[in-house]
Amino acid sequence: MPDAPKPAEHPVVFVKGRGAGSNRPSRYVRDEWDAAADFDPSVQKTEVTERDAKSILNKNQSPDLSFDHTINPYQGCEHGCVYCFARPTHAYLNLSPGLDFETRLFAKVNAAEVLRKELSRKGFDPGVVALGASTDAYQPIDRKYAIARQVLEVLAEFDVAVGITTKSALVTRDLDILAPMAKKGLVRVHMSVPTLDHELSRRLDPRANSPTRRLQAIEELTEAGVPVAVYIAPVIPLLNEDEIEAILEACAARGATQALYTILRLPREVRDLFAEWLRRWYPDKAADVWRVIQTLHEGRDYDPSFVKRMIGTGARAEALGQRFDAAAARLGLTFPGRTLNTSLFGSGRQGPQASLF
Repeated sequence: MPDAPKPAEHPVVFVKGRGAGSNRPSRYVRDEWDAAADFDPSVQKTEVTERDAKSILNKNQSPDLSFDHTINPYQGCEHGCVYCFARPTHAYLNLSPGLDFETRLFAKVNAAEVLRKELSRKGFDPGVVALGASTDAYQPIDRKYAIARQVLEVLAEFDVAVGITTKSALVTRDLDILAPMAKKGLVRVHMSVPTLDHELSRRLDPRANSPTRRLQAIEELTEAGVPVAVYIAPVIPLLNEDEIEAILEACAARGATQALYTILRLPREVRDLFAEWLRRWYPDKAADVWRVIQTLHEGRDYDPSFVKRMIGTGARAEALGQRFDAAAARLGLTFPGRTLNTSLFGSGRQGPQASLF
């Protein structure tokens, strides 16, 4: 694999139901990984630690994203997507962005309570809020904790505009909240569908719903009046890029009205974790895939610059974008952008202070 990360010296063992093949140490670990000899990914179980959050609304600092604040009810994600750009955040917890990220999870059990306080601040305007911008709010453990639903209840109470990004059909559990919000123009679901190939899907995001179930969820949402944007992310050279038109067609047929995409992003530790994954599952294609990845970033593995990180640069990236735009236009799929209704925030809520006037 030309100019790609060298094979790891620590154990790499892929097991069923997990995305990463190792607990590759984070960038903060400078010494040799002393746990290598004892590490056994086959017995790595999901552990959830409950914690109280001090704040829940995070202000967006990225000009290439169409929202103002984010809410992430969980740290880490059990879906196990090997390409997840949020993996490096686990390093701040002194944990590995590898298997730790998908097995050692943290649930912000007081998220709804904190959110209500933050939305009640005098003069505060949340604008457009993204639910699940980093880790999926509807990942498997939300079946137990239902923090996503609790957060939605508060957002609906305050008439906050919210865009939900997920690859889980669990979002349909909350149609009783989403449908009334949709009538006010307050909500849109971005359903992540990077492939229609079930085998590739099991390898890319092993504990997420199958492509078929995600398509069913799109249909259920749209039938309930909740607008859906199909989100093709990530587009990976030579693995799923040839599916762009088919994915858009399948989602449009089930009611999706908008669409967007991003190319593969490889920040920090994700680069080496993806290289491990690529060698494991596609050894014959690995070198070619990495070569094309670099053509999308002017010879580098990844360019973190705003906008470029999402769509890449160069002739290959432009051709990919043109294909997407042509297919989306043919199917009547528009770019989501800032099309949610932000004018209703707080208008229908009568709190204790309002009763004084």
